[in-house]
Amino acid sequence: MEVRVLSSALQLVAWRPSAFGARNRHAAAHASITARSRIPRSSVSSVMRDSSTILLVRKFILGTLTRAWNNPRLRRALSFGSIVAAITVLGLTVLHFAKAGFPLDGAEPRLAGVAGAFFVLAYALKAYGWQQLFRPSDRPTRLALAAAGGAASVSGAALPGRFDDVVRIAVVRRSRTTPAGVSTLCLSLFMLGLIDTAALLPFSTAAAIGGSFSPAARAVLGVVAFAGVGATVLVAFMPRLGNSSRLARFRIVRWLVDRTTPLREAGHAWLDVAASWAMRATGLCLLLSALGISNSIPLAIAFLTAASASAALPIAPAGGAVTQAGAGAAILIAAGVPFAQAAGFAVAAQGLFILAGAAVLAFAGFVHGANRLSLRVAPAAA
Repeated sequence: MEVRVLSSALQLVAWRPSAFGARNRHAAAHASITARSRIPRSSVSSVMRDSSTILLVRKFILGTLTRAWNNPRLRRALSFGSIVAAITVLGLTVLHFAKAGFPLDGAEPRLAGVAGAFFVLAYALKAYGWQQLFRPSDRPTRLALAAAGGAASVSGAALPGRFDDVVRIAVVRRSRTTPAGVSTLCLSLFMLGLIDTAALLPFSTAAAIGGSFSPAARAVLGVVAFAGVGATVLVAFMPRLGNSSRLARFRIVRWLVDRTTPLREAGHAWLDVAASWAMRATGLCLLLSALGISNSIPLAIAFLTAASASAALPIAPAGGAVTQAGAGAAILIAAGVPFAQAAGFAVAAQGLFILAGAAVLAFAGFVHGANRLSLRVAPAAA
């Protein structure tokens, strides 16, 4: 009986607040508003069902892709298809130059050969710089990184822009000595792009100040220099993301802080990448002399800056090498070089750089094959 009386009193307080004053009326109004704003259970259950369905679909797709990739027959078929595609592209390229003539036909052989050697050295220095952007426990070998750079330049003759990064990741992941995952490789490529842009800052500034270019060409060099300043600031700021308590709450920020390159290693990477750009600029200057166009260092740096800036496009309208050659030829024409000479030099420079990348890739493949053969022969000899 007492329980019934108590429940009746509670109901009276909840539903008839006027009998107990204005204070109870405000409390009852707030309780009614809160009750109306609650989400119905049916909506919550539907959202939970949708999220569980999405998780099941994701697990099914990822599981299917994982099982397909672990299938040896499929992997062999993909490897065979890639080899056939590479041989086809190489054959078509050889037939094209056999009919139309290679742009280096009229070049001085010694200077062209030395320029190619500088291009190969540029790949090696770029690999040294790229390796500094990994944590010590995740660093791939320099040979794998150099092979990735060579494969990206070769594939850039046919694939659109930014697909060369996919080629880099695939080549590095194929190396058995690579502990880094795909996400770490993607972050390292992002940092490498920033370091590339920052390392171009002194070159673009020197070319804009010291070269005799048109206002349009100076504007392009100025934009690249401004981008280099922004990239430098971003590289210096990223290790300090964890100092902000507001940003540290996000999981992606904590992940970046654990894997972002410290300033000391970033400085070493900048020096290596800047040396790589210097080797490439020297090779371009020698190639200009070999083709009898000019021996101007600012002109070579301007070509290098324009071609490198075009590589930052998200999606190039044609192959990456074609886009870089077009941008380099455009700035040469803006600098006063005749159209025929500018176009011929752009094609020759990109072709020689691709040949240097193919040489680096072939050397890495030879070393990799020799190491695997020695591992198979050693147990048999024992």
